[in-house]
Amino acid sequence: MTTSSSPIVFIVDDDEDMRLAMQRILKTVNLRAELFATAQDFLQRNILDVPSCLVLDVRLPGMGGLEVQQKLIESGINILIIFITAHGDIPMTVKAMKSGAIEFLTKPFRHQELLDAIQQAAARQTIA
Repeated sequence: MTTSSSPIVFIVDDDEDMRLAMQRILKTVNLRAELFATAQDFLQRNILDVPSCLVLDVRLPGMGGLEVQQKLIESGINILIIFITAHGDIPMTVKAMKSGAIEFLTKPFRHQELLDAIQQAAARQTIA
């Protein structure tokens, strides 16, 4: 059972079906997800001092995932980021990883790949 003090996995993806699918996956391992369709919606969220990580699509309308990563860094917000994309390339992956992303998954990815990436975040900051 999840509670308001449970770890949070923030999911930012403009594809509603993808957001809901990831939420269902996380629910199977008792992790709470908060869903956002745009980077702007996520950035307006006050990130509480609770264990969390961010699953972030690289290509979003308006502000893209790499821009969000840079804004978070500039704001001093330390959140572990797992990038997801259907249209990634090596330079994009390298840039994301050099800026601190912990994983870069290409859609479609297996459920276990997502869970493994979140567990990796957990190992770094005890979120799960």
